[in-house]
Amino acid sequence: MPYYGMGTKTMSARRREFVSQFSVFTANRMGRLHDLIALLDSHQIHVLALMVLDTTDTAIIRFVTDDPEKTRALLGHNQFSFTESELLAVEVDSATVLSGLMAALLEAEVNINYLYSFIPQPNGKSLLALSMEDNELAEHILESHQFKVLRQRDLSR
Repeated sequence: MPYYGMGTKTMSARRREFVSQFSVFTANRMGRLHDLIALLDSHQIHVLALMVLDTTDTAIIRFVTDDPEKTRALLGHNQFSFTESELLAVEVDSATVLSGLMAALLEAEVNINYLYSFIPQPNGKSLLALSMEDNELAEHILESHQFKVLRQRDLSR
């Protein structure tokens, strides 16, 4: 069932919000990704991470922006069918660090649903977007292994 408008968010009493990810469900047709990115750009919303999954008929465009509130309103106003979920954004700066990140999560038996990388950041560090079974547990494990976990406010303008 398509969803237009406000994405659902589960909020608990936390120090900061996790990173907001939008998943737009659309027909797999030429120009649809362009339309979405151009719409966001025309409203000065910057796409920080992007992943596209396609099948013959449909596509899921997953992305993170620097302004989730504005993104949510814009998608709803323009009748894009979307959902919103929370991700972990983790800073990595080498393949060795990536290996350590995977080892820490495996050791704790925390499942990764999927991951993708952010568009390169100005400070030269790479960021991974991680969809986890349990964000709070994964965050605790990664921080205990000295990984820097970013929140939405770290990415927003």
